[in-house]
Amino acid sequence: MDEPAKPEHPYESLTPDVILDAIEERGFACNGQLLALNSYENRVYQIGIQDSDFVIAKFYRPDRWSDDAIDEEHAFARELAEHEVPVIAPITDDQGNTLFSHNGFRFTLFPRKGGHWPELEQPDTLLRLGRFLGRLHAIGASRPFEHRPTLDIETFGIQSREYLLEREFPPSEYRQQYGEISGMILEKAANGFERAGKYQEIRLHGDFHPGNILWTDTGAHLVDLDDCRMGPAMQDLWMLLSGERHEMNAQLSELVAGYEEFYDFEPRQLHLVEPLRTLRLIHYAAWLAMRWDDPAFPAAFPWFNTPHYWEQQIVILREQLLRL
Repeated sequence: MDEPAKPEHPYESLTPDVILDAIEERGFACNGQLLALNSYENRVYQIGIQDSDFVIAKFYRPDRWSDDAIDEEHAFARELAEHEVPVIAPITDDQGNTLFSHNGFRFTLFPRKGGHWPELEQPDTLLRLGRFLGRLHAIGASRPFEHRPTLDIETFGIQSREYLLEREFPPSEYRQQYGEISGMILEKAANGFERAGKYQEIRLHGDFHPGNILWTDTGAHLVDLDDCRMGPAMQDLWMLLSGERHEMNAQLSELVAGYEEFYDFEPRQLHLVEPLRTLRLIHYAAWLAMRWDDPAFPAAFPWFNTPHYWEQQIVILREQLLRL
């Protein structure tokens, strides 16, 4: 008996011809140059344009965000740019649109900007990034998102853990250990949120790690607001911290010094650093599991879902439990 055909993954029909046709439909004359950039949640390409600079095309993963949620992402980027916060905002057409569709795919276009990862070991870099985030959060606090989610224990932690266990991603020999330690660590993380008390939820970048910062001699350009959402300001600060506790304290001191030039830092949110790190650990594993049917993920993350991976995860969560 023939094996049933595997269902086609949505991105399998996103061929080079489809990509270039979509760009030309927006009025750009492509010169045939197409380079896939590092992006797994969506598909992102650098496109050569005749007699002009490259453009960056981002094709959204089908069924992840609603049109309203994507429009909010774009509106936030434009709002930041209008206030001279150096984000790379999407290109707008003559009708003011930034979200387009072609052959069943939604996409948007960006100007290409250069830069490199920031040198976070330099205090001056942290000071300048703090100023950057202070300006971003001052604008982010001015109004809420209406169509994008909130980062909290439920969405990032509990739901992610339930997905992993219900889909039996940890192999049977590690499932009970992972279930026990992840349950314990989420209880501790919830206690951290309780200690932080009532903090202001604001519009965030949501994934402010060095890879989403293009650093130049004049400072930073921010890219990829795809994960922007409501949440605590600390979410955009803690991923810039690394090392031992005394090293993170020194780094945070520089960040906050720059941050408070433009927006008030809530000291109570210091209680959220380790809980937010915990949520990211569990959420990241669930994200990989949710996307495992996308052929790009096994190719890019071959170590995921191996026995060694789950052994490491259990060790990491135990260490994180002590940090909490």
